[in-house]
Amino acid sequence: MADSPNSNSMWGGRFGAGPAAIMQEINASIPVDKRLWEEDIAASRAHAAMIGAAGIISADDAAKIDAGLAQIAAEFAANGVPVDLALEDIHMTVESRLKDIIGEAAGRLHTARSRNDQVATDFRLWTRTACTRIDAGLKAIQTALLARAEEHADSIMPGFTHLQVAQPVTLGHHLLAYVEMFARDRSRFADAAKRLNESPLGAAALAGTSFPLDRNATASALGFDRPMANSIDAVSDRDFALEFCASASIAAIHLSRLAEEVVIWASQPFGFVSLPDAWSTGSSIMPQKRNPDAAELVRGRAGLLLGAFQRLAVIVKGLPLTYSKDLQDDKETVFGAFDALALSLAAMTGMVETLTFRTDRMRALAASGFSTATDLADWLVREAGVPFRDAHHIVGACVKRSEQLGVELSALPPGEAAAIHAAVTPAALAALTVEASVASRTSYGGTAPERVRQAITAARAALEE
Repeated sequence: MADSPNSNSMWGGRFGAGPAAIMQEINASIPVDKRLWEEDIAASRAHAAMIGAAGIISADDAAKIDAGLAQIAAEFAANGVPVDLALEDIHMTVESRLKDIIGEAAGRLHTARSRNDQVATDFRLWTRTACTRIDAGLKAIQTALLARAEEHADSIMPGFTHLQVAQPVTLGHHLLAYVEMFARDRSRFADAAKRLNESPLGAAALAGTSFPLDRNATASALGFDRPMANSIDAVSDRDFALEFCASASIAAIHLSRLAEEVVIWASQPFGFVSLPDAWSTGSSIMPQKRNPDAAELVRGRAGLLLGAFQRLAVIVKGLPLTYSKDLQDDKETVFGAFDALALSLAAMTGMVETLTFRTDRMRALAASGFSTATDLADWLVREAGVPFRDAHHIVGACVKRSEQLGVELSALPPGEAAAIHAAVTPAALAALTVEASVASRTSYGGTAPERVRQAITAARAALEE
């Protein structure tokens, strides 16, 4: 894609013989970078307008070029981008077609630019749009989670640590945790889009150009905040692509965690959710099976996204300044990451919207495993003035005795409780229902239903901003 030997006649007289077919195959990037056609045409139109206004080419040639590029855009939109390996990439594909349409004037389009700054510009434009599209997908899953959280603000489920029942929480509170994760993901993509929004166009091959360019004009025309300040950095930088992949990797991890919970919750030992037909499959041999394949595939896609960041980091890490052909593989990597993340977001949003939560099963398991033991310790601190470390030891003894007797903590016989500590009264044990437990967690960010509803209101307001 950059200025290096190839078989195209547009290279002029430097090379007399074309490369072997294998070289052509490995060198050509048009099967991948044809995806940049809209960005390439937009950047070319901005460049042509600028060099025309600056008197670098005639106004007549600038007008012909713009009209020809507009025609090519219409053709590509209607019929797709033709793939000709001899033309190597989207830049030569556009310029070759432009020459078919307007003749020799097409050759003036490349004045004062290189494919190095051209591809850097196109790729930044594409990645900026990709950040916006991923943000929309993240907002959609947040919206779906908020709706289900509101529906289940009072529904009680077990909260886990180490996948062991720890304390009762509300399902709404659990779902809101993912709303917060995806909000941070959105902020990462917004930051990435802000940082990448500088224009490489006009940096030429690596050193700038002797032509009197107005780089501010092309930057403004393409929606960039400013031109990049260093021509070497402009053509060689791929920080923005790395940052996109890094942000995508973290978002994929969050999606994978949610997908894993769907898989676990749908299993018979848990039975927390029922999967809709649209997001599950059956077995070729076991007719009773309903498999959470969509969730499992989202979980698996996280590996692809993590690999995309690693692949791009390895491509970039050893490159001297400025451009090397290795960078041709950056686009396939980022395109793949975008596709995988966009599809995963859509799938998980659909699942969240249509899952049936079995709140009866959740409520039953929320009371298991002495999940309100901490509530007893808190009661002893609050009502009896027992230091927390002492209370922790007392409650541990109560749990041990309850296990020996085969009863829940709240059903520990009064005599047994008093024998452990006088402060463990019937009133203390009566406060150990899961409903009382979640209702008591009123600290900011806590699981109490009133706090959950406040958090939903705040999250909705943030989405509308």
